[in-house]
Amino acid sequence: MTHSRTVELEGHIIDSGTMQRCFGAVMDLGGSFDVQQFDVGKHETEESYCRLTVSADDPETLRDILHELHQNGAVLEDPSEVDLVAAPADKVVPPNFYSTTNHPTEVLYDGEWIDVERIEMDCALVVDPGGDSGESPRAYTKTLNAVDEGDLVATDQSGIRVNPPERPRSGGGAFGFMQGGVSAERPSESTIREVAEELRAVKEDGGNVMVVAGPAVIHSGAGDALADLVAAGYVDALSAGNGFATHDLERSIYGTSLGMNVETLEHPRKGHKHHIWTISEIIRAGGIEAAVDEGIVTEGVMYECVVNDVDTVLAGSIRDDGPLPDTVTDAVEAQNAIREQAHDADLVIMLATLLHSVAVGNCLPSTTKTVCVDINPATVTQLLDRGSAQAIGMVTDIGTFVPTLAEFVLEGDA
Repeated sequence: MTHSRTVELEGHIIDSGTMQRCFGAVMDLGGSFDVQQFDVGKHETEESYCRLTVSADDPETLRDILHELHQNGAVLEDPSEVDLVAAPADKVVPPNFYSTTNHPTEVLYDGEWIDVERIEMDCALVVDPGGDSGESPRAYTKTLNAVDEGDLVATDQSGIRVNPPERPRSGGGAFGFMQGGVSAERPSESTIREVAEELRAVKEDGGNVMVVAGPAVIHSGAGDALADLVAAGYVDALSAGNGFATHDLERSIYGTSLGMNVETLEHPRKGHKHHIWTISEIIRAGGIEAAVDEGIVTEGVMYECVVNDVDTVLAGSIRDDGPLPDTVTDAVEAQNAIREQAHDADLVIMLATLLHSVAVGNCLPSTTKTVCVDINPATVTQLLDRGSAQAIGMVTDIGTFVPTLAEFVLEGDA
């Protein structure tokens, strides 16, 4: 017995590769498809439409196929309303709950398609009917640990429509023709200049720029350039770890990073103790802001973040020394703080940090422009493999990238 359903695809589905991905998914999963209608857009701004019937020998295979097509924006020809089940307890979701993608999403509720707010991947989708309050129905995401008993949680994928970003109609600069790729052979200087132009454009439009930074930024000597960008107002939020902040503060207090003079590459006597002495001085002062106020810290990225009131989240890990009193040691609390930063960001620049890049990438909608830079291609590849396909991946030395970016950005201010 053959099982089949009819789905629809609409938009710029040809040049964005959606049709290819959908046809490939059907065949890879052992199904078949029959195109019932295919209207091709006649020019670059006209959308295309496709209606196709997908079939499989068993219902489980068909469900798998429909799931893959759904992830690529396909909608059942006659969609039913979203299936909602009340959460049985705090932090407990119903079986077969719908796990979100990071793409813009809508739910069909009470006869209308409603945009899902605060979209990010791997969350539950909750609908608030509004009810007696007179408010309109709302749909939004919740992490599993934030689900409350009684929340109306979407199950399966009925009544849910995903809208993956399409290829820009214009060239889009680096975020158009280089989107989603990873290569060490890209023309680095021209790409950095395009990133700089995008950074300036975001700020000129009143947008929000988030930087995700690892300790290598300081250890490579790029900290001064990042501090210059913060001082010039090009950074609205900083997400980093205890190590990044400690390296940066050590540089201000002792002139070293992890005991090494970044300029001369010399290791001063007792330099290996500088990082723990730094943590001690910050604790003694009562925190980074207090250390800046007291004149203990007089330069660097953290100094500029304090002086320029940049939203900063330092997330802790099991390997941290100290840690600094500003470091958030509760993992869930740190995730929630980073999530707030990520949802406000219009452009995210990730600099030489695998774990922080993936953590922030998990919180980002696919519509947020993202740049990930690391000397290790595996860092960029892992970010993209986790679903952050919107990221530009640059495999290059962070000690070269950040100063060059700052030069290109700030040259327009001269």
